[in-house]
Amino acid sequence: MTATMARPGQVPRTDRRPAAQQRRRRPAPIGKSFASFILIAIAAFTVFPLIWLVLTSLRPQNTIFTGPIFPTHLTFAAYPEAWVSTGFAVHFLNSLWITAATVAGVVIFASLAGYAFAKLRFPFKNVLYVALLATLMMPATSLIIPLYLQLRAIGLLNNQLGLLILYVSSSAPFSMFLMRAFFETLPDELVQAARVDGATELQVFRRVVLPLARPGMATVIIFQFLQTWNEFLYANTVLQDTGKLPLQPVLFSLMGQYNTDWPTLTAGLTMSIVPVILVYVWMQRQFVAGLTLGAVKN
Repeated sequence: MTATMARPGQVPRTDRRPAAQQRRRRPAPIGKSFASFILIAIAAFTVFPLIWLVLTSLRPQNTIFTGPIFPTHLTFAAYPEAWVSTGFAVHFLNSLWITAATVAGVVIFASLAGYAFAKLRFPFKNVLYVALLATLMMPATSLIIPLYLQLRAIGLLNNQLGLLILYVSSSAPFSMFLMRAFFETLPDELVQAARVDGATELQVFRRVVLPLARPGMATVIIFQFLQTWNEFLYANTVLQDTGKLPLQPVLFSLMGQYNTDWPTLTAGLTMSIVPVILVYVWMQRQFVAGLTLGAVKN
């Protein structure tokens, strides 16, 4: 701010135009209220299916579509019914180990491939990268028959290991794309300094690059956990033995052709979403940091 010439005995006046401009830049109260109203409406619209799911699991069968939104009588009878009728514990453990193994495999392969495409030089690098990205354009429904025939040919049909191979191979390209983007944000000087100090590429990856890529790994873990936990098509096609099925195909079997026990179905779905919520709450800070990485530039 610039000061004007003042007469003797007067306080110099300052130019208040920047302050006035700053006041004009502040959003009006009406604008804030309107933005808050829109955000609240979007949040309510997003949360409503979850609220309906939980409330439906706590109401009697005869009040599903005729009673009020908030039931007048709460009952927890649907939860033990869903636990027993679906063999929830067995299929929950199947989903848990298949999802954990898939997430571990995808994180390992995607991290190694992402580091190679971001920081290393090798022949046909761009060609291989484009070929991997091209696999993302093919929908899962168009690949289900060829994959089914391949698994049957190698003897992995009706085998959880075959399902695990499908999950890892189909999910690794997208996760590799994400990890490559995170690795490219890291300065090359760190990698070059570690190489000058005599570190091998594996040591550079494990001790220098990988600790800095935790937000990217958290993003991959949450996306992959959610995708694998809720996957239905591959599991229902590859596995014919009911005892080997993960949780989602078994819960889908509760849908009847003419009648559906909605409290039991929603109770099973409510219990099935608990691991997803726990994983997100556990890694939410790194997940948010991964989504905003690179948004602010110095």
